[in-house]
Amino acid sequence: MRDLNIMASKNEKITPPRWEKPDGSPVSCTEKVMVLNENYEELAALMKDALEDALVLGCSEQQVRASFHELVDLLQTDIKENQQQP
Repeated sequence: MRDLNIMASKNEKITPPRWEKPDGSPVSCTEKVMVLNENYEELAALMKDALEDALVLGCSEQQVRASFHELVDLLQTDIKENQQQP
């Protein structure tokens, strides 16, 4: 896994979370963790770019961050959490 080049603060890098199953046990398959971490890194980079674009265009950082949180909360999926995965 690559280290995220996105900084949470001046000296703190963003690291992917410990991926967990619905029962709280860790996702232990190396390939699954790799995919989850890559997705996390890609989302972090895209969100950083979008935030920076918004700031350059004169938007309120607080409002943009709130909008990103709302977007995550509004996401829907057709896959059930406890559905058996390969």
